[in-house]
Amino acid sequence: MTAAADDGTQDRQVFALLDSYLKQLHRGQVPDTAALLARHPELAGLVDCLNVLERMAPPRSSAGEPHAAGGPSLPVDLGRYELLEEIGRGGMGVVYKARQKDLDRVVAVKMILASHLASEEQVRRFLAEARSAGQLHHPHITRIHEAGQMAGQPYFAMEYVAGCSLAARLCQGKVPVETGVRWLAAVARAVAHLHARGWVHRDLKPSNILLDGSGEPYVTDFGLMKILGADGQRTSTGVIVGTPGYMAPEQAVGRNEEVGPRSDVYGLGAILYEVLTGRPPFAAANPLETLVQVVEGEPTRPRRVEPGVPRELELICLRCLEKAPGQRYASAAALADDLERFLRGEVVEARPQGLGQQVRRWARREPALVSRLGALAVCAVVIQLNYQLSGNIGRALHLEVMGVLAAWTLSAVIWQRLLGKPRWGQAVRLAWAAADVTCLTGLLWLSEGLGTPLPVGYPVLVAGSGLWFRVRLVWWTTALAEVGYGLLVLDELGRRGGLANPHYHVIFAVALAVLGLVMAYQVKRVRALSRWYEQRPLP
Repeated sequence: MTAAADDGTQDRQVFALLDSYLKQLHRGQVPDTAALLARHPELAGLVDCLNVLERMAPPRSSAGEPHAAGGPSLPVDLGRYELLEEIGRGGMGVVYKARQKDLDRVVAVKMILASHLASEEQVRRFLAEARSAGQLHHPHITRIHEAGQMAGQPYFAMEYVAGCSLAARLCQGKVPVETGVRWLAAVARAVAHLHARGWVHRDLKPSNILLDGSGEPYVTDFGLMKILGADGQRTSTGVIVGTPGYMAPEQAVGRNEEVGPRSDVYGLGAILYEVLTGRPPFAAANPLETLVQVVEGEPTRPRRVEPGVPRELELICLRCLEKAPGQRYASAAALADDLERFLRGEVVEARPQGLGQQVRRWARREPALVSRLGALAVCAVVIQLNYQLSGNIGRALHLEVMGVLAAWTLSAVIWQRLLGKPRWGQAVRLAWAAADVTCLTGLLWLSEGLGTPLPVGYPVLVAGSGLWFRVRLVWWTTALAEVGYGLLVLDELGRRGGLANPHYHVIFAVALAVLGLVMAYQVKRVRALSRWYEQRPLP
């Protein structure tokens, strides 16, 4: 058993070393092969194999820089094209600025990243992207000139847009509102063109919107497009495709049979949100937490992030970002119509939400606060009813208990406010957990509730701490709960001189520790999955 475990650990270490080596090659860096082999001479054969395969791949460095593994440098000839410089890459493809020699024009050439290692499925997807985009003809969609293979390397040549991506433009500073709205209206018209021909983009985001020198936007990168009404061969149910911060909730949970034009409307709304506020609607510390926010949370209202955002644009943006597809705009064309109404100074179709919908949005936006307020409200009602119906509870004790509940409520509101300050995030979570355990312990001490079902609040707090996806927070909450419960047991022992069923308390303490262990383990697994998701190539 131990030997098998050691072998598994050694295999993981070897894989991690080779993976790091390959990533350096892909980034155009020169790994320190001598240092690696000095520490791990057994990897010599595998490293040589990686170097040979890398030399077989097309060059990836910018113009004039040597290839990482000693291959040719750019510019370089590739059949009818001269590759000039790398201008972008994604999970599967790399894009070069190139000159088409026979027509003497500048184009963009896209190839499969590390094509010598590409699977048949990756090649199929790559060529399907070329065929899909080649059928589209719209002034705001990049045109495909041709597709084929050269020296066994699948490629397609497309229109070169001299400028930058919308993502790069947003990094430069705030975009004027009317300019951003004009861009989004044009992009929405282009997406409506996709939908009219039976396609859904599924990966709309600022980096897939190009801006030319005159400020005209172009939709690009069609690698994840889906045929409407297809039988599901392109993407299986349960497979998550897209970019977490911009994908619709139905995409985030892998319900690909539900993905349609309104999913792209959501993506357009996410882009509009970033244009208006300078940040995407959801952007957590890691992809998994972002996906959870997409599915369960609500974005902060744009006008709270950027007070200068016009009210009409906030309404348009929030309608695009509705969780239920049926509550979004019916089509990208309908969204474009509303954006153009705004530009003309006309009344937009997006209307303010009703009170019930506002409450639901608030509850999804601040689930930690809402869950605590709900639980405390139930406790307050039960305690008040018990006081009214029971004649043996003193008024002073009742007021003390209600005072603890009031302090707990105020504490939750304060911590939620402080949680909105990113630099205090981790400290606030730890302090909030400590405040919860302290308030619960104080409540049990006042009511002498050790012999009642009330201590179940401790495991509830431990389980709830796992929803933050922080292993340290789970252990912190568990340790505080053990200390709080232990103090209550000692107090009971001091007041009564003994414990009626001491083994009950031991069992409870052990069960609390086991629960903490299980929750921490599950959170660790989830975070490992999130890291894998972040590093994996796009499907």
